[in-house]
Amino acid sequence: MAVEKGPSVPSPADRTSAAFLIDEALGYLFPAALRAAAAVGVADHLADGPRTPAELAAATGTDGPSLHRVLRLLATRGVLSQAAGGRFGLTPAGNALRSDAPASARAAILMITDRTMWLPAGEMQRCLTDGTSAFEGIFGTSFFGHFARDETTAAVFHDGMAAMSDAENRPIAAAGEFPEKGTVVDVGGGHGGFLAEVLRDRPGLNGVLYDASHVLAGHRLAEDRDLAGRWSTAEGDFFTEVPPGDVHLLKRILHDWRDDQCVTLLRNCRRALAPGGRILVVDAVVPKDSGPHQAKALDLMMMASLVGRERTEADFRALFEAAGLRLARIIPTSTVLDIVEAVPDGTGE
Repeated sequence: MAVEKGPSVPSPADRTSAAFLIDEALGYLFPAALRAAAAVGVADHLADGPRTPAELAAATGTDGPSLHRVLRLLATRGVLSQAAGGRFGLTPAGNALRSDAPASARAAILMITDRTMWLPAGEMQRCLTDGTSAFEGIFGTSFFGHFARDETTAAVFHDGMAAMSDAENRPIAAAGEFPEKGTVVDVGGGHGGFLAEVLRDRPGLNGVLYDASHVLAGHRLAEDRDLAGRWSTAEGDFFTEVPPGDVHLLKRILHDWRDDQCVTLLRNCRRALAPGGRILVVDAVVPKDSGPHQAKALDLMMMASLVGRERTEADFRALFEAAGLRLARIIPTSTVLDIVEAVPDGTGE
């Protein structure tokens, strides 16, 4: 006769695991609160010192009790400080939430937490069952196809990418090695922040900012008088052709696209390279270990919203070989991105 077993009794380790995982599942509420604070401009009203939730609500046109609850959560992560009397202030870590901060992250936060990123992330199970992006099933078109029909969302993306890059452009440009003279083509260079940093301390170089016309409309190269006469813009589709140059820059570009699309783009760059030229791919190289790295989080964003992915060194090597290129070296930078240098392999196409 079978003996019925009673309900299993969770051990302390079981309870610890459950509590940990539940706490992790609640983690999505922090970026939601961060987005809410960024959207209403809370940090701009804290530049002169701490204020009460009621004062901040009046300044931002928001509901005081609801705002207080958002501020309280942000204070638990060190974005804000919470002082006696219920006043909240900006911490050094949270200072970049201000729209006028030297390296403001506000536009980048609004981009990263935009519904074009947020909704597909919530539907990530589709990626596992369908083996493709969740974006099209939600929005009815591809990621960049959606931008083509929605100028407001496109502006959020391009402004956010520029803001995301502002803090990293200078150290990456300083880490890279460039010829004393020649032409640098920034392929898909957005608003030109990275190209400006590359040219700034290299007077012998000229630059070409290459992107779609609606993106180039917001470029910032003309703002820097020291670069006058050393840059130009070119409109086009980098899957069709790219302008000729001695160095082609691809910063945060390849991770947006499938392998076959990347090979097409890299082949176009290879054909347009001057003799002795190089292609500098600036992307995060996913490390082999199991430690935390921003690339591992960005990889899931690429999977859910786009069709690309973050890549390992072996992945880059395979892409380059398929495009008639050779991985020459990987140059680390002080940011989460690396410079992956490719040169023609000499075998032709």
